[in-house]
Amino acid sequence: MKRQTLISLLLGATSALTCVSSAWSAEPDWRAEAIAMMERDFQAKGQATTDRLKEDDLQSICNKYKNAPPGDVADQAGKAQLQAMKYPADGQLMGDWESGEKIAQSGKGFTWTDEPGLPVGGNCYNCHQISHKEISYGTLGPSLLLFGAKRGGPTPENQKYVYGKIYNAKAFNLCSLMPRFGHVGALNEQQIKDLVALLLHPDSPVNK
Repeated sequence: MKRQTLISLLLGATSALTCVSSAWSAEPDWRAEAIAMMERDFQAKGQATTDRLKEDDLQSICNKYKNAPPGDVADQAGKAQLQAMKYPADGQLMGDWESGEKIAQSGKGFTWTDEPGLPVGGNCYNCHQISHKEISYGTLGPSLLLFGAKRGGPTPENQKYVYGKIYNAKAFNLCSLMPRFGHVGALNEQQIKDLVALLLHPDSPVNK
């Protein structure tokens, strides 16, 4: 085979491989397609409006960077979450642990059939193990068994941390999967106080 012919064949093969490689790398924009699909197929009904499909600034950051934003972006966004934290004006951060247990067990609320404005549940067992007696719980979040006992009980520092974590977990872990219960108005101030008591009070089933 002549040298010129061999070179031509090699160049042709290289060009073909380049075209195939380009075709493989040109994947669809799955994120844009998913958003378009939800906007097309989800319909407002009752209190379940299409506003739920909209990202806020923080959600946009976490989605854009697949929950691992660059350090400078994460620092700035984290500071904004901390600044938006609201603690009770009366300075009391613990409520009733028995009420907290009921909130943790309940997943009721926010569906289109629920009456708007009524208190909703925390659905905590959906992600956490909390009580030794509970045999059905999720594992998306860490086990909270003996949470208060291991941390030294209901000290002022622990109360502030737990209240803040429930109010807005993303102030402590920017792209945490835990909902921002207080920040988005899912749980009210008293409900969060009761959950703080559930996790920290020595008589709570969490710490038995």
